[in-house]
Amino acid sequence: MNPVEMSAAELVAAYASGDLSPVEVTTAVLDRIEEVDGELGAFCLLDREAALTQARASEERWLGGHAAGLLDGVPISIKDIFLTKGWPTLRGSRSVDPDQAWDVDSPVAARLRADGMVFVGKTTTPEIAWKAVTDSPLTGVTRNPVDPSLTAGGSSGGASAAVAGGMAPVAVGTDGGGSIRIPASFCGIVGLKPTHGRVPMYPASPFGPLAHAGPMTRTVEDAALLMDILALPDHRDPTQMPPPARTFRGELGRNVEGLHVAYSRDLGYARVDPEVARVVDAAVARIDAAGLHVDAADPGFTDPIEAFELLWASGAATLLRTMPGARDTIDPGLGRVWDRGETFSAVEYLQARAVAAQVGITMGTFHERHNLLLTPAVAVPPFEAGHEVPPGSGLERWPQWATLSFPFNLSQQPAISVPVGTTAAGLPVGLQIVGPRHSDDLVLAVARFVEQLQD
Repeated sequence: MNPVEMSAAELVAAYASGDLSPVEVTTAVLDRIEEVDGELGAFCLLDREAALTQARASEERWLGGHAAGLLDGVPISIKDIFLTKGWPTLRGSRSVDPDQAWDVDSPVAARLRADGMVFVGKTTTPEIAWKAVTDSPLTGVTRNPVDPSLTAGGSSGGASAAVAGGMAPVAVGTDGGGSIRIPASFCGIVGLKPTHGRVPMYPASPFGPLAHAGPMTRTVEDAALLMDILALPDHRDPTQMPPPARTFRGELGRNVEGLHVAYSRDLGYARVDPEVARVVDAAVARIDAAGLHVDAADPGFTDPIEAFELLWASGAATLLRTMPGARDTIDPGLGRVWDRGETFSAVEYLQARAVAAQVGITMGTFHERHNLLLTPAVAVPPFEAGHEVPPGSGLERWPQWATLSFPFNLSQQPAISVPVGTTAAGLPVGLQIVGPRHSDDLVLAVARFVEQLQD
C-alpha cells in the first residue's frame, strides 16, 4: 500500500515490523504535498528539512527498539492556531508579525513532539479561525480534495484537506462552532470535538468556553490514539481536566449494542438539505438494525444562534483589539463581526452564557433517557469554495448553516463526525454522534461501531 494512504496505526505497525521507516513515509508525504497542495492550498508553512530531521531521529529510535510514544514517526500537520516552537503562528492574519521569537509550544504541539511525531507543516485557517470555511487575505482559498471547486469547510479546513488529500494521515484542529466536525464531514474524514477542557489549550482561545481542540483523522482508531496523546493536563489551561482514567484506544472495542440513542434529523428547527437527510436516514437505519436502539427524538431546546453569535463576536472583538493594524488588513467579513462584538455589554454577554448553560442542562436531562444523540454533522453538503454561505441560499452568515454543530459548543459536550455516505453527486456526508459531557470514550466507541458498518 502507498504510505500516504495508510492510517497512523498501520504506519506504526509497519515501523515495528521493519516494513517501512519514518524517513520513507515522511518523504512520501512531503512529495505528496508538493504534488497536490498547489491546487488545494491546505498548508501555509511546509518545513521539509525539519520534518526529515525528526523522521531520522524517529527511525533511530525504532531501530533501537525504543519508540518515544504511541505514534512515533507518524507525520502530522498542525493548524496555524497552535503555537509551535520554531515556526510562526500567524492565525491566517496579515496583522501578526512573523519576525519575532517563536519559542513556545502550545500544549498540543508539546504533546505531539514528546510522542515523537513528525511535524510536516502548518495548515491554513480563516483569520483567527472566525468562520466555517477556510479562506483568508493571508493564504487565499483552501479547497476540497473530493472536488477542488468546493470548500473544504472550516475553520480547520487546511487540516481536513491535508488528511483527506493524503498529505499526512492525521491532524489536530480547533472547534468553536463546528470547526472540526464541519470540515471533517465536507472532506469525508473523522473529526472529534472532545469535552471542553479534555485537550488543554494555551494561549486561551478568544472564543473562551466555546473552544475545543481535537483530532482529525481517516479512522476512528487513529482519533483514539491521538486522544491518548493529547488528553493530558497542562497547567497553562485553567479549564484542564485530570488525566483520563482509561485509554481511549482501549475502550474502542467495548460492546455498545443495546444502547438507547436518539436521532434528530434537524434538532427541531434546522433546515437540512434533502440529500444530506437521505444519506443520514439510511445510516441511522443501519445502526438501528445492527443493535443500537434508535428512537426519533429532538433534544428540546430552541435555536440558540443569537446567544452563540453574541459570544462569538465578543470573543473576536476582544482579540482583534490586541492586534495592531488589524483594521487595515482584516477579512471584511471578520471586520463586520468585530463591529458587532463591540456593541455588546457585559450583562448581555452573561445572559448569553446563561443560554449556553441552559442548552447544557437540557442536554443533560435528555441524556438521562438517551445514551447518545445522532444528527447530520452538517445541514448542507460542501458548496462552492470562496463563499461564507452556499451561493443562492439566501443566508448571510455561516452560523445560519452550521446550526447542527454550534449548540454542542455551547453545551461543551463531546461530538464526532463520521463519514456515512455520499450524495447523488458523490459529495461526503457525515453523521454527528453527541454524548454527555466526559463520555468521549463512549462517543469514540460508538463511532467505531458506525465506521465498521460502513466498511
